[in-house]
Amino acid sequence: MDEFHTPRLVSTDPATSISDLLVEHAHARPDAVLLRRRIGDAWVDRTARQMLAEVTSVAKGLVAAGLRPGDRLGIMSRTRYEWTILDFAAWHAGLVPVPVYETSSPSQVEWILADSGARALVVESAVLAEVVASVREALPALEHVWVIDDGALETLTSLGATVDDAEVDARRRACGLDTLATIIYTSGTTGRPKGAELTHGNFVDLSLNAIERLHVILEDPGASTLLFLPLAHVFARFIEVLVIAAGATLGHAPDARQIVADFGTFRPTFLLAVPRVFEKVYNSAEQKATAAGRVKVFHFAARVAIAYSRALDSGRPGLRLRLQHRLADLLVLRKLRAALGGRVNWAISGGAPLGERLGHFYRGLGLTVLEGYGLTETTAPATVNVPDRVKIGSVGPPLPGTGVRIADDGEVLVTGVPVFRGYWSNPEATVEAFTGEWFHTGDLGSLDADGFLRITGRKKEIIVTAAGKNVVPAVLEDRVRSHPLVSQCVVVGDARPFVGALITLDPEMLPLWLSGHGKPAMSVSQAATDPFVREHLDRAVERANEAVSRAESIRTYMVLDGDFTVDNGYLTPSLKVKRHLVLADFAADVDRIYGTAAEAAPPS
Repeated sequence: MDEFHTPRLVSTDPATSISDLLVEHAHARPDAVLLRRRIGDAWVDRTARQMLAEVTSVAKGLVAAGLRPGDRLGIMSRTRYEWTILDFAAWHAGLVPVPVYETSSPSQVEWILADSGARALVVESAVLAEVVASVREALPALEHVWVIDDGALETLTSLGATVDDAEVDARRRACGLDTLATIIYTSGTTGRPKGAELTHGNFVDLSLNAIERLHVILEDPGASTLLFLPLAHVFARFIEVLVIAAGATLGHAPDARQIVADFGTFRPTFLLAVPRVFEKVYNSAEQKATAAGRVKVFHFAARVAIAYSRALDSGRPGLRLRLQHRLADLLVLRKLRAALGGRVNWAISGGAPLGERLGHFYRGLGLTVLEGYGLTETTAPATVNVPDRVKIGSVGPPLPGTGVRIADDGEVLVTGVPVFRGYWSNPEATVEAFTGEWFHTGDLGSLDADGFLRITGRKKEIIVTAAGKNVVPAVLEDRVRSHPLVSQCVVVGDARPFVGALITLDPEMLPLWLSGHGKPAMSVSQAATDPFVREHLDRAVERANEAVSRAESIRTYMVLDGDFTVDNGYLTPSLKVKRHLVLADFAADVDRIYGTAAEAAPPS
């Protein structure tokens, strides 16, 4: 199978815009709760009628500020209620919001605002306003900077008090499926970020078709989700539109460190996350069980959950397994569900492979994780597993209105409703990204007979050893990173005699892990050379190597003193490793791998 298409389930009027999705709910279901806002310790409902009124008031302020249809409005903030209001207000006023990560450096902020030609910007705090001020001289087009913490929405509402509703309504009606909705800059793992132009049609068509296919999740009475992924990322941005389009309820969690407590009070019915979140939840639960002397009970429950899920794929679990599953649920699994709010049945995961083991564990827990796949250029999801047909380990079939093709060299190509129209002010990159209507993703994968896609790695990240062996790093990296101690793993070996790896330890998990194993506290640098720690890392590498041939296996590795983070620039805000930067800055460490291990680990 080298090509698969899923037909559209919904056709959309060409005059439809994202704003129309909100307006339709406000008119048809005015008292439906679309947003839930955190005020102090309480969640306060905001109905469709109230949301539309607030969006319209802020949109009028943007008009009063002199912003014209098509002008770009930057938004630089954590994920919070005000961002969603600003997005819909911008679309209501015919503007083009441009998201900026709040973790961006001054040079990144300068590039995105200058390249997009943003005329106005809303930032979350005075601290971020200072970042913008430091590069303001390089941004001659930037006329306004408003600060959310200083009452930006209230300021805009006051500013627009004299603007006629008809003006905003006319701007909204002038937008259609072909109108530019946003410019989202790619994460820049391999160079300077490019601005992907996404239209109202990309969001509207994809949302309405996804709702039809995922209606069990999105149209369930009381359906809600708590968004904690950064709204500067395309996945969260799509979910923002999708939830409003479905008439479900959306909440925002600005601080991911408090997410478990927020789950308990918000009690979502479905989650959106990246695999690292699911890994951390599992690892944290395991280490807490270890510290409490209940690790054997936890491992029993995990084994049963995985076995139970696997049995679902081949038929009904047997009586013995069902009884074991009830016991596991009583001892462990129900407590984990309670920690997630107690109502979650579904999750959608994207950004990287989740791994078959974790996929089965969570389904056995009672939380089915639907893995999906997409990029900024495909408005997030191009494929996703669906509730009535889950193949754990795959990223599902194409969403309705989408096609996937596997090129002769294994690259995944995508066409259809989610595919962007091109890169902002970069026609050369646009031409390079397409063959006809097919967008080149840069990822490698395969399709099975049912059209389910599996991603095997990145085309540009293939390592070719000195012996000419092609190695896909992601297979090894994902498996090593699943160990509780490991934060990041970067496989190396291009033009080298064998495959090695750079490993960083998870500073948050290390103390729990050491305590659970009866070991004294130690720093990351001490742990990097500790024999007991190294023994367990050796096992993690050995387990990873089971997935590949000996010629592709990791022969040796180096544990670095620090970690790769967003703050130090080695991770993108979407938590992808900037491989080119790591290889450049840690070249001496890579050389040491081969200088000290060449004789001990000769190539096969």
